Amino acid sequence: MARYVDGFVLPIPRKNKAAHRRLARKAGQIWLEHGALEYRECIAEDVKPGKQTSFPQSVKLRPGEVVVDLRKKA
Repeated sequence: MARYVDGFVLPIPRKNKAAHRRLARKAGQIWLEHGALEYRECIAEDVKPGKQTSFPQSVKLRPGEVVVDLRKKA
């Protein structure tokens, strides 16, 4: 059986981290109900921009924002 991972990288305002976590938990429950094997949600608060590429550069991170990485495995 083939397995795959869906990943989402997005910026969110630091002040909205709690609201984002609540929404991510709800999304994770729905994904699990519909066949996902697991899900992860990570907030990268201390990731430095890279020389060539990085999560902060990929989302054009602005001051006051953090990078979120959501992944689900099915």
